[in-house]
Order: sequence, then structure tokens, then C-alpha cells
Amino acid sequence: MQAVAFWVLAVAAVGFGVAVFAVDSMARATFALLASFLCAGVELLLIDLDYLGVLVVLMMIMEMLVMAVFMIMYMMNPAGLMPMTMLHNTRGALAISGAAFAVLAAGILTVPWPERRGRPPRDPAFALGESIMGPKMPVMMVIGLAILATMIATVVLATHRGRYDRDGEHPARGGPGPGEGGGRPARGGAEGGTG
Repeated sequence: MQAVAFWVLAVAAVGFGVAVFAVDSMARATFALLASFLCAGVELLLIDLDYLGVLVVLMMIMEMLVMAVFMIMYMMNPAGLMPMTMLHNTRGALAISGAAFAVLAAGILTVPWPERRGRPPRDPAFALGESIMGPKMPVMMVIGLAILATMIATVVLATHRGRYDRDGEHPARGGPGPGEGGGRPARGGAEGGTG
């Protein structure tokens, strides 16, 4: 059953990858690419690579959703309402992709596969992180938090309005704030007083 699910997901991943170039919308191409990566992530889970599988699934979901949002905001044909093609320089692309496939297939068939040495570690996720990052893992965690804080600060500084402001109006006061313009002087103010 596991082998059947693996091959079904493999075919689905390739099919969604082909759909990226067959649909007529950048947003649809983004979601087709997301589906292809999700199939690949589930395949990693099927072969007991839990850490890598979950990492691929979570990372690709967030990355592709952000990409889809920017596609819809800025692309000229986000929803596929007008016919368009996703193919450019078809002859060159076919030549490059065919050559890359031939090289990778030759590598699979000709390179001798290494044999396992020793036993699997108790915590494969920890061993993988240690082998990739080594003692630099705390540094990368701090850098990740700094990047997140920078993104939040950039968004906050990019807008001068608050969460509940609308067109410069302040709901608590029922009108524009001081210095924002657009308001009329209150009665009894500088235009005539009360008396």
C-alpha cells in the first residue's frame, strides 16, 4: 500500500509540475506548483523522513501563498480572465530540460550508491541539524528573529495610519485628527466665538 501511494504521489507531483506550464494564469500556476511540492513532501513522510517532509510542506505552503498574493496584486493577468501562455523560448527550454534530465538520469544509473555505515541516530532531526549547522544554530535562530522583527517594523513604518483609521479619520473623535486637514472648524472657534 505504501509503495502504491508513493508512485501515485510521484505521478501527481509530475502532473502538477506540467500543469504549471499549461494553465493560463500566474496564480493558478502558483497553486499547481504548491500541489506538486506537497506531493513531494508527503513522499518524504512515506519514506520516514518526517523532519524533511514536514519542513517541505510548511515552507512551501507559506512561500506559495505569499507568492500568490503578490501575483494577484501585481501581475497583469492574475485570475486567468484573459488568455495567456506560460511558455517562453520553448526550443531553448526543451533543450536545457532534456539535457538536464539526461545528465541526472545518467548519474542515477552510473554513480555507485554508498552503503550505510553504522546505525541510525536516535534523533534524526537533531543529527541532521547538527551536521548542517553545527555550532552556528543559535546564531541562525537569532538572525531569524531579527529578520522577522525587521519585516514587522518595515510594515509598521510604511503606513502612517493605525489599525482602525480610515481615510485619515479617527473613530474615537469622529473626524480627522489634528494637522490632517479635511475638517471644518468647530462652532465657537476662531471664526466667530460664542458671543
